[in-house]
Amino acid sequence: MNAVPTLALVALLALGADQQGLLPFRSQPFDSPSETPAALESPSADTTVPDTTVQPGAHSSAPLRPESRLLLVRYVDGEFAKLVQSLPGGKKGFKLVVGKPLNMQKLNDTLRLYGTAAVRGETIQITGLEIRSQEIIVQINGGTKKHFNWRQHIQFGVGDVATPPQDMTPLVQITGANLVLDYGRPVPDMSPDDLKHDLASMLDFSKERSATVNWIDTLPQQFQDAIKDHHAVVGMDSEMVLAAMGRPEHKIREKSPEGNETEDWIYGSPPARTTFVTFAGDTVIRVKEFN
Repeated sequence: MNAVPTLALVALLALGADQQGLLPFRSQPFDSPSETPAALESPSADTTVPDTTVQPGAHSSAPLRPESRLLLVRYVDGEFAKLVQSLPGGKKGFKLVVGKPLNMQKLNDTLRLYGTAAVRGETIQITGLEIRSQEIIVQINGGTKKHFNWRQHIQFGVGDVATPPQDMTPLVQITGANLVLDYGRPVPDMSPDDLKHDLASMLDFSKERSATVNWIDTLPQQFQDAIKDHHAVVGMDSEMVLAAMGRPEHKIREKSPEGNETEDWIYGSPPARTTFVTFAGDTVIRVKEFN
């Protein structure tokens, strides 16, 4: 009598998987999506890998101001630095796109094409800054201009016959190089430290002496104060005026009836404020400002 209910219960359980309202006796595998542990889930679509690249210093959106231009000339032009990478030659210079990593393939190709002006680890000097609309050209060790070498043109002669010198071995022409900073927009307002940061992929200023600051500290106090205030005073020489006011927009040389020569360095253009700095030889003899 007891066997009948038991057999009926077993039959009911066996058919339960196909009956509505009854749960099947099946276990889900561990790799089912609904059971995957959180630690094994794939990252979501908006997950990003953090960028560990050192980002360049942010520049102002405003264009370069005249007073900032003077500071760049004062504190960067004339500075010494150590080369982080070998510096290629070439008339056009090597271009650095500000805000992007140094293109090593392009650098190596340029070195092979134009040769090496200075090797990695060598100490160089910045000898000029040319600020254009969207670029700053940094002259290194005199830039890329060729200089006349009298040794390569001299001739020796006896009577009417001229003969070249015995040693015709070509002399090695020591040239500098240019670095071109391309901002891709009007050159932004910046400090001297910002400009040095933009050059950091090629030049290291951290362990080099500052030629400009040390030289200014040796000047008489009146000249130090004038340079700090960015104006010229009587008695300065041309280097002091460059440190104080930068390179002039125009130069005019005149000769008096007595035969005395003077040279005016002109800063600004009318109707804006214009400054005339007059030199006799290498000494400032007069400073006039017109508003």
